[in-house]
Amino acid sequence: MSPRPDRAVSPVLGSILLVALTVSLAAVVGGTVLSGAVPTEPPPRATLDCRADAAADRVTCVHGGGDRLDVRDLEVHITVDGEPLAHQPPVPFFAARGFHAGPTGPFNSAADSNWSAGESAAVRLAGTNRPGLTPDARVGVTVMAGDHVVVRARATAS
Repeated sequence: MSPRPDRAVSPVLGSILLVALTVSLAAVVGGTVLSGAVPTEPPPRATLDCRADAAADRVTCVHGGGDRLDVRDLEVHITVDGEPLAHQPPVPFFAARGFHAGPTGPFNSAADSNWSAGESAAVRLAGTNRPGLTPDARVGVTVMAGDHVVVRARATAS
């Protein structure tokens, strides 16, 4: 009995399909890796001059120069004497846990979200946020865009 011809075709067809599948997967994975490896746009750069007023429980930052910042793309982290606030400001916002309503400048959700050189933005800590601001407290403000630190600023509360 001789082998049937249709049995010889199956291994050849299977090999062709396996090679085609491997090439397709390599193209998809390679394209994903390449597209993820090349950033589309560099993170913004700016300078901030921050002040802390213990009597008013206010942290104010003035955009000192550099790129215009869209606060919708930012995270703001505040520390007092090296300890992060229990509640961080979810910029932009109007009312948020741990803060008095109505932040100023681009931190306010009703304002223009573009933060440009010369503009100030401020938040007031509520009594429910800890640690509180005290005179001579060291205040740190870190502004992040995704995983990138845009700027770190320091101030001593007055």
